[in-house]
Amino acid sequence: MSDAQEAIGRNFLKTSAFAVVGASRDRTKVGNEVLRWYQARNLNVVPIHPKESEVEGLETVADITKLTAPSTTALSIITPPRITLAVLQTAKDLNTPAFWIQPGAEDEAVIQYVKENGLNDRVIYGGPCILVLGDGIRSRL
Repeated sequence: MSDAQEAIGRNFLKTSAFAVVGASRDRTKVGNEVLRWYQARNLNVVPIHPKESEVEGLETVADITKLTAPSTTALSIITPPRITLAVLQTAKDLNTPAFWIQPGAEDEAVIQYVKENGLNDRVIYGGPCILVLGDGIRSRL
């Protein structure tokens, strides 16, 4: 992880609320693992799923516009790249403070959008996974 990504990761994990876009009821899916990572650390997390009403005992919201406070909620994104791009576009308008795009949830269009819209200092992408690096970053907060 680069120094810039470390700094973004610290800012991401300092937020008071988190949402998992792409949360899944399937415990074998990364979206479920990421959600449980937040839960295991007693962090304030909301699963986002367009169809499910509950994931891992938590009430879901259908999309990020339904979050109580999107401008203070950091987003973990585990979705196909075309969905990730739409999430970023909406989240930019909502002034979302930070994003952690999990491996595989980005493509060139997502990366280009991040760069062209001044989100470089708020987005982790390109491989680092919160499941692998999150605890290490939290220990340095």
